Amino acid sequence: MADETSSVTALLTRVRGGDEKALDDLLPLVYRELHRLAQAALSRERSGHTLQPTALLNEAYLRLFASQTDMKLQVDGRSPQASITYPLHTSS
Repeated sequence: MADETSSVTALLTRVRGGDEKALDDLLPLVYRELHRLAQAALSRERSGHTLQPTALLNEAYLRLFASQTDMKLQVDGRSPQASITYPLHTSS
């Protein structure tokens, strides 16, 4: 875990410096950790629920970034349908 934390820190530093490749390398690490957390949270829920970790993570992403995207779209004057994109990773 410490190695992954230092990798994330190094990648964040590179992202702040404008390194787009670092962002491509960072997103899978962050996604994997968030998926692990979603899986742990759902394992504590009642049995029989139908929400899966990937669905929970995608819903959280949309809720976190949709408002920021909406604000950007209002400023840019673009249509949301043409501009909203987000990474949907389906592998577990």
